[in-house]
Amino acid sequence: MYDDLERPPLRARALARALEPDGWRLEVLEQAGSTNAVVHARAVSGEPAGLVVVAEAQTAGRGRLDRTWVSPPRAGLTMSVLLRPDLPPARWPWLPLLTGVAVAGALREQAGVEAVLKWPNDVLVDGRKLCGVLAEVPVPGAAVVGIGLNVTTRADELPHDRASSLALVGASTTDRGTLLRAVLRSLTATLADAEAARAAYGGLCSTVGAKVRVELPGDRVVEGTAECVDDDGRLVVDGIPYGVGDVVHLRPAQGERKPPRTNG
Repeated sequence: MYDDLERPPLRARALARALEPDGWRLEVLEQAGSTNAVVHARAVSGEPAGLVVVAEAQTAGRGRLDRTWVSPPRAGLTMSVLLRPDLPPARWPWLPLLTGVAVAGALREQAGVEAVLKWPNDVLVDGRKLCGVLAEVPVPGAAVVGIGLNVTTRADELPHDRASSLALVGASTTDRGTLLRAVLRSLTATLADAEAARAAYGGLCSTVGAKVRVELPGDRVVEGTAECVDDDGRLVVDGIPYGVGDVVHLRPAQGERKPPRTNG
């Protein structure tokens, strides 16, 4: 029995029935160390595409660069999906970016927030991170894509003041079942027309046009203007493409709002 009335559990059976026509097979776990690890193991064992594993609480989730992602019970959507996309190898680096397009589109339509993307894997509102995406390739032909979305996470539960949640930005809904259906249906539509989604990415990516600092492996740092995302999914900064790295927006691109100041 859960003890937080503002954070009810997902209605797993009803959601599974609703998502089945789109080819998704939903499994809801009370707790998991990492949903990506769960789906990774299933992919290796030959599980077909369409598996979705959601954890009501995640205790050892993985983010980019081996960072951890821990979510309070039922405060967010912490899930991983198994894809076996019919994409040429050169397009596979675009999978996390296309997932970001799907999430941002779902949040704009369903939650009424002006979600934008930060290269390579963050979804932002008002300059603060609501969602992260992590894609892995456990075996050739399979991709595990993890999505961690803060829904009702409170300010004191967030890891830093550059993060936020749907509740904190005044979203029109924080119903996790509604959001889960919206994200997965948006992902279905996005992958069905990947070329159109790639074209849409530029309009949603707040990194393009911004003055940025790129923190690279080996403690290297470069600064410059993010010009575009190339055909291989790399961020081009002052003419040089980067496939990995953490990006800090030093000056927002045109149309991107700065996050509000916080005390302290």
